[in-house]
Amino acid sequence: MNSRRAFLFSGFAAAAYGGKLFRYAEVEAKIAKHDFSGLTKEDLGTPALIIDRALFEQNVRTMADYTKSAAIGIRAHTKIHKSPEITKRQVALGAVGCCCATIAEAELMVASGIRHALYTSQPAGKNKIWRSVELAAKDPTFTCVVDDPLTANLLDEATAVRRTKVNVIVDVFAGLSRHGVEPGQKGLELAKVVDSKPNLKFSGVMGYSGNAAHTHGFEARKARSRKDVGPMLETAELCRKAGLATPILTGGSTGTYNIDKEVGLTELQAGSYIFMDTGYMVIGGKSGEVYTDFAPALTVLTTVISRAHAGQVTIDAGNKAMLKPTDRVKGRPDIVVENQGAEYGILKTDEFKLGQTVELYTSNLDNTTHCYDRYYVCEGDRVVDVWPIMGGAVVPHR
Repeated sequence: MNSRRAFLFSGFAAAAYGGKLFRYAEVEAKIAKHDFSGLTKEDLGTPALIIDRALFEQNVRTMADYTKSAAIGIRAHTKIHKSPEITKRQVALGAVGCCCATIAEAELMVASGIRHALYTSQPAGKNKIWRSVELAAKDPTFTCVVDDPLTANLLDEATAVRRTKVNVIVDVFAGLSRHGVEPGQKGLELAKVVDSKPNLKFSGVMGYSGNAAHTHGFEARKARSRKDVGPMLETAELCRKAGLATPILTGGSTGTYNIDKEVGLTELQAGSYIFMDTGYMVIGGKSGEVYTDFAPALTVLTTVISRAHAGQVTIDAGNKAMLKPTDRVKGRPDIVVENQGAEYGILKTDEFKLGQTVELYTSNLDNTTHCYDRYYVCEGDRVVDVWPIMGGAVVPHR
């Protein structure tokens, strides 16, 4: 670019972007050096995930304070965020460890020095069994779950070959038909199988009441949690009467965090509380119809890329960014959100300018965060940190 063209382009950029000349390569170079001085949301490629630092820290502190006062543990789920940076902050405030929905998440957390990781999906199949056994060999606090004696048998055989042991929790049905051994006698029988294996250590019982998590209204949610989790707790009592030490009773969610101690759990697997999504915002709280226990700390930053049609603007977050009609525009919940394809979304308003950034509250944290490789941590418009998701492209996601 000759000097005249450079001058003209600089003039255009200054006019369009408030005096700032955007240089993408410089932004990436600064991030690589962990130098965030001068970086703002305007400098970021979109769509991008934004963490409001103050609200995130407030949410983590609120849960930590509650669990300490209620004398219940928090083993927060990593499926929400997939970031060791976040888990380390939770552990620093008293979390007893973390929960992982996939073996890849568990491998990432253990490799990052996180102890007491609980793999909450049964490690069925050769690949997952061997990876679970390798994690147990690396970290004796690692724990996995089973809902079938076949898995217990195979885990015991694999640990014998690896010359290690693994902690095992029996997964008991608590309302979701996707997993969990039948409560009662069958649950007890499985616990006895685990306890009988020389290389397995029976450590407790898990029961996740996913249906209770989003039940609308606090009293209705409490009733659903009691109904779903009750048989799991009865199974744990059968285990104790049979002489099996059953120290861990784990389950729960963000929606039932202030219910589960009373129900009888010893620890929570809540995860969404750190960010919150529109699904949780409408379930109602203990003191009213609005769920305000935790603040919405995560947004998807998008850019208006077209104003060609009246009454709407097009944004660059579409199906691939997990845009949903139930997403909400930050500060403007009245604006209708629509899908328009893989890379496009529609906001039913003409108030936003071409090139303007808009932030959205997502409908489902798990699905949304899975689409990105980093979080931009912000204070107001300033970028103050960047946290990788699943190590970026360094580790497998599945």
